[in-house]
Amino acid sequence: MRIDKVAQGAGQSRDAPGLPLMRAPTVVAALARSYDNFAVIRLALALAVVVSHAFSVSIGSTRFEPLFAATGFTLGEHAVNGFFAVSGFLVTMSFDRRGWRKYVLARVLRVAPGLVVATFAVVALGAALTRLPAAEYWREPSLWRFILRTLTEFKSSAPLPGVFENNPYQFPMGTVWTLKYEVFCYAGVFALGVSGLLRRRLAAPILVAGLFASLVAIDTFVPNASEKVHTALRLALAFSIGGCLYLWRDRARISTIAVVVLALATALLHASPFYKALLFATESYGVLWLALMPGLSHPVLALRHDLSFGTYLYGWPVQQALVQLAPAAGALSLLAPSLAITLGVAALSWFLVERPALSLKVRWGDTPRGDGSAAW
Repeated sequence: MRIDKVAQGAGQSRDAPGLPLMRAPTVVAALARSYDNFAVIRLALALAVVVSHAFSVSIGSTRFEPLFAATGFTLGEHAVNGFFAVSGFLVTMSFDRRGWRKYVLARVLRVAPGLVVATFAVVALGAALTRLPAAEYWREPSLWRFILRTLTEFKSSAPLPGVFENNPYQFPMGTVWTLKYEVFCYAGVFALGVSGLLRRRLAAPILVAGLFASLVAIDTFVPNASEKVHTALRLALAFSIGGCLYLWRDRARISTIAVVVLALATALLHASPFYKALLFATESYGVLWLALMPGLSHPVLALRHDLSFGTYLYGWPVQQALVQLAPAAGALSLLAPSLAITLGVAALSWFLVERPALSLKVRWGDTPRGDGSAAW
């Protein structure tokens, strides 16, 4: 069904009498507008990760991080959940609009060039900061293992020789670990797409329900399950909720009441096995509500330049470098310079690497959009 026709029907039902939830706009009606908040929200989430890491990078612990005591998760973890919800929505849309060949190309161009350049940029930064002589630094096998493991395994804990040895954390690219889960989710969308299950939309809510139930079951019966299991399930749930909202865009609604109800349920069930699953579902739906809600969207917020990926990649090494150069400075003292430097480097990454790479999609017949989803 064409999106403009669906949006027209959605606009009619929005004003129809009935429950407040049913008067909320559908997702497809929100998508019919020429602008949205996706780009500014992705940037806000990336900046939230940098703010969160200001505490852990400088003291080596999350115990003083703003949200950890209240929610059990850091601000950075909440932001990553939001990233995956937005990614699930936009990546599923990418497959739906492009087909599998252009989808694969778009995914590679969105991640690989920025990551490769960031990895070598951090290696160059390490050369300036290492305690080793330059010749020894470049000969060290651990340097080349760092490059290989970062680019093939998305390994966050790989060190550089003689770099950040006196910092609370020694590794220079502490955020790349999430890319492993992101790529798995990309592969999941690909598999569902080529098998035809994306068009049979029931697969999406079944997947969401299964992941939600798995989180509840683990917290009920295996509360000491490994962090990797929890992480895989929560990120997959967030991504799947985003994809499900896109696939059911003609019926799913962007409802303020739904956000409030989910938030209240999460707070009321804080001490129950349902808490984590509800928390992740609430913030996944909530971040998409922020991105698509008509009353919250404005052309001024529809950023045409996406600095989020660069901010996410470079925030950690910038903060690590500042901690090495000013080890006595506290988290709050280093926060402003780390944000300013990170945004500057992210802008260079966007204009010199990411945007030129994404422009290659046009040569393959891809039609660019003018909204915040253009980079996807």
